[in-house]
Amino acid sequence: MNNALKTAEILLPKHGADLSKWAVVACDQFTAQPEYWREADAAVGSAPSTLRLVLPEAWLSEGEARIPAIHRAMTAYLSDGTLVPAVRDGFVLVERATTAGVRPGLIVALDLDQYDFNPGSTSLIRATEGTVLERVPPRARIRAGAPVELPHVMMLIDDPEDTVIGPLMARREALRPLYDFDLMLGGGHLAGWAVEGADAKGVFEAIDALNERAEGLLYAVGDGNHSLAAAKQCWLDLQKTLTPEQRQDHPARYALVELVNLACPALEFEPIHRALFGVDPAALMEEYRASLGTDAGEGDDLVAFDGEGREWRFRSEEHPLRHLQAFLDGWLARHPEASIDYIHGEAALRALVNRPDALGLMPRAFDKAELFGYIRRYGVLPRKTFSMGEATDKRYYMEARRIL
Repeated sequence: MNNALKTAEILLPKHGADLSKWAVVACDQFTAQPEYWREADAAVGSAPSTLRLVLPEAWLSEGEARIPAIHRAMTAYLSDGTLVPAVRDGFVLVERATTAGVRPGLIVALDLDQYDFNPGSTSLIRATEGTVLERVPPRARIRAGAPVELPHVMMLIDDPEDTVIGPLMARREALRPLYDFDLMLGGGHLAGWAVEGADAKGVFEAIDALNERAEGLLYAVGDGNHSLAAAKQCWLDLQKTLTPEQRQDHPARYALVELVNLACPALEFEPIHRALFGVDPAALMEEYRASLGTDAGEGDDLVAFDGEGREWRFRSEEHPLRHLQAFLDGWLARHPEASIDYIHGEAALRALVNRPDALGLMPRAFDKAELFGYIRRYGVLPRKTFSMGEATDKRYYMEARRIL
C-alpha cells in the first residue's frame, strides 16, 4: 500500500555538543518580536547552532545577504563533523514537554510526490490552510542550495486509538537514546530515541492500517505549511533535470517532518490573531459589520479592539475566519497604506495594538476534532486559521537530513 512513508539517515550534532544552544524554535515564530531572536543569538554565541542554518522571518528582509552564509554553515557543519549520522535507516521518536503537557512525535521522511498544497487537492498529504505563494520563494531559495534540511514541519495524523506513536512511547526505554535536554528560552524539554529495525517495520504496519480508513487523507500539515510548499517547489524544479530512474529515490523527493497525533491531549489549537496598522479602527469595523449583512450580531466568535480601549464583538454561525480573511484581503488591497501581521497569543497582540491607528482581531479557536473532516469536505482553511500551541511550544530545529 502506498503510504508516502520512508525511513531516513538522520543527522544530529556530534557527541558533546551543547544541545541547548543547537536547537532553536521554528523560523516563523516571533516575527514581530526581533528581540527574541537577538536574545537567541546572544545565548548561542559562537557555538554550533541551527540558528546559523535557518532564516528567522524577523530577518526576512535581509535574506539575500543571509542565505549564502546559511549554505556555508551547512557545508561547514557537514565537513567538520559537527553533524553526524545518528540513525542510519529509521525514524526518531521524540518526547516534547510543553506548556500544554507532554507531546510525543515521530520524525519521518514523507514523499513530496504525494503532497499537493493547492486548494481542492485529493493527495495523501494535504495542506490545512491556504498557501501564500509569495512566501514560498524565500524558503525555496534556502532549500535549493542547501546540502541538508532541518524540519519544523509538524504533520498531523488522525489516530484516535494512538496506534502509530503510542506503542513506541510505551517501549521507549528499550530504544536507543539520542538526546535529552532543556530547550532554550522557555521551550520546555526534548528527548529522542532511535526507531530502527523491527520497531521501524511496526510503524509502517501501523500507518498502513491507518491509511485503510483515512478516506484518502492520511497526513495534514499542522505547522510549517510554507516550508513544505518550498520543499515541494524545489523538488518540482529539480526533477526536470533528472532521469526517470534518478527521480525514483532522489533524497530531495522526500521531506523530513514530525508526525503528531491529532488526538494528543497536549496538542492544543490556538487561534491566530490579526494585528492591523495604519488603519481607522472604527471605520474599518463599520465596514466589516456592513459586510456581514443580516448575519451581523454581537457575540464572542470574533473580538476586536483598538489602542484606545474600544472593543467590538461579533457572533458567527460558522467559524468567523473564512469571511473575516476574505474581507481583510479585499480591504487591504484597497488600502495599501495599511499593513497586517499574524500574532500568536492574546498578550502579544495587546502589546502590539498600543497606538491609535492599530486594530487587534481575535477569532475563536478552531475545534481540532473537526479538522480532517473539514479538509475532506471543503479543502483548505483560510491561511493562519490556527496555531498548534503557543510560540514557545512550536517545534525546535534538531534533526537534519542530507538532500543532495
